[in-house]
Amino acid sequence: MAAVKDIRAGLRARGKTAARQLGAMRAGVGSQGLEALRERVATLEDEVQECRQLHLRLAELTDVVEELLLPVAQRDEERLATLLETYSRGL
Repeated sequence: MAAVKDIRAGLRARGKTAARQLGAMRAGVGSQGLEALRERVATLEDEVQECRQLHLRLAELTDVVEELLLPVAQRDEERLATLLETYSRGL
């Protein structure tokens, strides 16, 4: 009985390994492909961070423009000064 369980466990383990290898082969991921994917992910993470910074910058500029579009009587000059200072620091 123990021998049968050992055989089944071995077959199951080999089956999982074969399935992983087949999946990697289908995806075109070998040892070099995996490293290329890691590099690509790192590049994409850098691009996402840059995009986040640009969106933050655009939001700051939008806040400044929004405040400037208000009639002079409705403007909050202190808020405008703070917004301009925040925006200017990013330059």
